[in-house]
Amino acid sequence: MNRKQVLTAVSLTAAVVLSGCTQEMQNKVSRAVQNYTGTDGVLDVYAGEKLVKRFIHIDKITTAVSTSGSSSRPYRYGYGVLDENQNMVKDAGEKKVYFEFSDYSTSYIFYEDPNR
Repeated sequence: MNRKQVLTAVSLTAAVVLSGCTQEMQNKVSRAVQNYTGTDGVLDVYAGEKLVKRFIHIDKITTAVSTSGSSSRPYRYGYGVLDENQNMVKDAGEKKVYFEFSDYSTSYIFYEDPNR
């Protein structure tokens, strides 16, 4: 079997197995697969209708957890390339940076300065 056939067989098997699982278990399995395979995602940040920041090549976005317990913090974080010219390509000089954004209605995104 070629790689595509193997992936198809694994996907079908996983679908059959997961159909009997709870939603939470399905979410955990999905996150585990994404953590293993990566997602190569894109995060676009808008101010109104205007695109103001773009991060590309994001492996995953994680929910922050409190240091003194297991409760979630009200923000998510990750690492990605700051696509300064917003062309969806990692150009020379564009670097991978840390970023975080709020779960609240306050619109903000915090990110590492790629020029320092």
